[in-house]
Amino acid sequence: MTPSGTTSDRAPGPTVPLRDTAAQPAWEVLLPAAGAPARRRGRALQEALREAVRSGRLAGGTRLPSSRALAADLGVSRGLVTEAYEQLTAEGYLRSGRGSGTWVSGTVRTTPSPTGTGARTVTRYGSGATIDFRPGTPDLSLFPRAAWATAQRAALAELPHSALGYPDPRGLPALRVALAAMLTRRRGVVADPDRLVVCSGVAQATTLLGFVLRARGHGSVGIEDPGSPEHGRLFAATGLETVWLPLDGEGLRPEPLDGSGVRAVVVTPSHQFPSGIAWSAERRGMLLDWARKADGYVLEDDYDGDFRYDRAPVGALQGLDPGRVVYAGSVSKSLAPALRLGWMVVPEALVDEVVERKRTMDLGHPALDQAALAHLVTTGGYDRQLRRCQRAYRERRDVLLAALAERFPGASVTGIAAGLHVIARLPRRYGPPERFLTEAARVGVGLHPLEEYGTARPADGDVRLVIGYAHLSPATIAAGVSRVAESLGG
Repeated sequence: MTPSGTTSDRAPGPTVPLRDTAAQPAWEVLLPAAGAPARRRGRALQEALREAVRSGRLAGGTRLPSSRALAADLGVSRGLVTEAYEQLTAEGYLRSGRGSGTWVSGTVRTTPSPTGTGARTVTRYGSGATIDFRPGTPDLSLFPRAAWATAQRAALAELPHSALGYPDPRGLPALRVALAAMLTRRRGVVADPDRLVVCSGVAQATTLLGFVLRARGHGSVGIEDPGSPEHGRLFAATGLETVWLPLDGEGLRPEPLDGSGVRAVVVTPSHQFPSGIAWSAERRGMLLDWARKADGYVLEDDYDGDFRYDRAPVGALQGLDPGRVVYAGSVSKSLAPALRLGWMVVPEALVDEVVERKRTMDLGHPALDQAALAHLVTTGGYDRQLRRCQRAYRERRDVLLAALAERFPGASVTGIAAGLHVIARLPRRYGPPERFLTEAARVGVGLHPLEEYGTARPADGDVRLVIGYAHLSPATIAAGVSRVAESLGG
């Protein structure tokens, strides 16, 4: 192979008509590459040839000019062309044989060029709304950039070289110790660092548990009705079926649970999603009695347990029976979902299986992010962030309730004063629900009916909404409510 730096540094000569070949391909596509800066002309030629084959401009079976002829036509060194031919032959885009020349390979499948000036858009529910009251979304502008940057610098400075290898699949020891202390203090969790597994949020915790339960012979898992549809999708990905289990104002109803045949359930007892209730002590005890009798397990999704605005939050269910409850949480609501940092506290009987499944799934969570979170927790930065979010979200909840009361007389809000969403019920005079939602969408406001989150379809004509507010400013919340009211003549 001729070195590309020998004669390719000269400027390309005058352009001359390209030689005809048997297939007469459009060699003009290579001219911009020939005019690239000298230091990257060889790579530019390879990229141009590769793209011409991918796009179909050089069809399979096309014979290419000799390296000497193409170099002369393009005004570059023969070494550049030879190197490009050899590289693309090695990659499978071209083929060559002794004495038979170089041809475009027939194995390449062409990809159509994109049309239009913009990227392809993916349609999502509510994506057209200028004000979207989607539940479960935190205010990403509250992410503590300066504190996180400081934590990252500290982690890089303090982390030993040995910690940069493949991590312990359970998580960085320093983070597990810090999280265990925090969860014990803030949520009443019985949190042994050796039973705590760091994972990519509650979603991965759910998947890990699903795989372990499936391997143990479970065929189905119970989920709350209404509840988060995501729970069902995650368990389905592990091969488990899901069974909707109805709720009332205190928690899961005992009779449907007893008759369901499941031996595992996922619940949100501290602030049920989406109904907003806190399970009663009686129903908490009932669920744990069921788990012991069924030799089953409970996954407690404590998705927003730190956000209670009128009193101290209800402690975690896990503290009542650490041998039957898998406790899961994350920083998705307090910091940002993009960090993909969460945890699960696992019963002793399941620890080894969960850790092994975590190891085979991803070889452990990124150590640098874990070290940064450990620094934030141990220095008090995480507690400060929680207080900051609590103040902001409480104000926004108050604004939402006041706006609903003013613009929709007769509306009621149910559930405890907590979390990032409320359940609003509007009298039937604002309905029917389909008309209400359509009118809101028409004026650019995204609203989400309670019926999206379960199987119940009430026939009373009232409008039931799950309204998220945490990601919207107080002014935007008030404007969104007013916009819908005005469109309905209110």
